[in-house]
Amino acid sequence: MTGLGVLGVVELPGAAVSVVRARAFVRGVLERAGVDEAADVLLLVSELVGNAVTHSDSGQGGRLAVVVIGCDDRVVRVEVNDQGSDANKPQVRDGEGLLSAGGRGLRLVEQISRGWGWDEAGSGRTVWFEVAV
Repeated sequence: MTGLGVLGVVELPGAAVSVVRARAFVRGVLERAGVDEAADVLLLVSELVGNAVTHSDSGQGGRLAVVVIGCDDRVVRVEVNDQGSDANKPQVRDGEGLLSAGGRGLRLVEQISRGWGWDEAGSGRTVWFEVAV
């Protein structure tokens, strides 16, 4: 992977269509950076953008941003910046059973990534993950 530092930034509406747009954006950024296999990164981008749309104030007609950062030759960091929520905080849950439709997305992020976390800042929140590519 060439070009360490910020590799790309995109601002998107807080709407479901942004999951697909974010994935396409990140795929393009990683291809230009020489990353051939990005399936894990794209899965986790889908999860974080979906969470931002569903669980943050961005999903109420707001905006979100996706930032792709090259940390070193083999690690990429993706940050999803949303408008935060007083009612919802990111948390790893086991879900309500094997057949439940949701609740386990951050468990995937935890298991697939090298690390992840979230920070509150001003009027928003950043949720991030790092993956070896």
